[in-house]
Amino acid sequence: MTVPLPTALVPRPVRRRLRPVIRVLVPAAGVAGATVLVRRRRRAPSVDPCAPEGLALPEGADGVVTTADGAELAVRTAGPDGGPLVVLVHCWTGAKELWGPVARRLVGDGYRVVLYDQRGHGASSWGDGLPHIDRLGDDLAAVLAHVDARDAVVVGHSMGGMSIQAYVGRHGEDAHARLRAAVLAATAARTFGREFPPALAERILGDLAPSWTRTGRVGTALARGSLGPGAVRAHAVAVRDLLHATPGAARVGCLLAMARMDLRAGLVAVRLPATVLVGTHDLLTPRRSARAIVAAWPGATMRVLPGAGHMLPIERPDDIVEAIRDAVDRADALTPPCPDDGSVAKEPSDVVELTRAARTH
Repeated sequence: MTVPLPTALVPRPVRRRLRPVIRVLVPAAGVAGATVLVRRRRRAPSVDPCAPEGLALPEGADGVVTTADGAELAVRTAGPDGGPLVVLVHCWTGAKELWGPVARRLVGDGYRVVLYDQRGHGASSWGDGLPHIDRLGDDLAAVLAHVDARDAVVVGHSMGGMSIQAYVGRHGEDAHARLRAAVLAATAARTFGREFPPALAERILGDLAPSWTRTGRVGTALARGSLGPGAVRAHAVAVRDLLHATPGAARVGCLLAMARMDLRAGLVAVRLPATVLVGTHDLLTPRRSARAIVAAWPGATMRVLPGAGHMLPIERPDDIVEAIRDAVDRADALTPPCPDDGSVAKEPSDVVELTRAARTH
């Protein structure tokens, strides 16, 4: 199908200049941007991997983490005490419910799972806003400290992956003390690399934009652009509804912060294993975005998911769970045993080979 550019949103004189702008909206987004032209062959819908419970979260304990600037982050902890800890960080214009299918699978397998709404999303407040993407890394640090995370796997989708990259880049010692591995799903380290015009962002995605672009059949059609060809309609409806539920200040503020970010420099010193997942039909954070992370993050590897779009937590929850299990196993394999004589163990050769292999993807 074709999702046309809603020209009513954009003044005629700037329409011809929008193609470069799309490069901001596309890589940065956790949902389908309203400016993306999409042409797809019709395919029979696949079985919904979220059924029958949809996006329902596993039962657990709810709490609130207050950040340094006063934002209140809604947190849920589920699963058995003592289970391997996994922290899930959601996308732009999403909410922790998008992790429902993944969280239910993990809890069923005996994992301890922590989910939270990013600032300005879901049940979390906006605080002083988002002057730069680093603040999302600080938010993640606050959540990890709140749950006293140890030996955890942190998993981020789209803007959630950016939050993780900001965290490990700014809080390196804390990250190495609290984490064993990271999984980054459909994300990027850099998008446009410059300021995005705030007035244009407000007109396209803020409260000044017509609400019909985020509701009804039009909103569903636009949200469909973030999904792979085999996704079911319920996925598009979920993406649409979460976009509409996100306050305009958060929609615009996060876009502006993502547009000017470049997290690559902070990844160079990271010594945690990471798996970067990307779908072949991801129009928002395509394979070149995943390759850029792998090139910057030592020890990171890329895994391509054929037929998947951008919304991997609801399109491919089983693949994310598998990546989490593999990340735990890989972290164990890369941890050298302490020698009995008290000397410092040498780094195993497979670390070098793994890093070399990652950079050839």
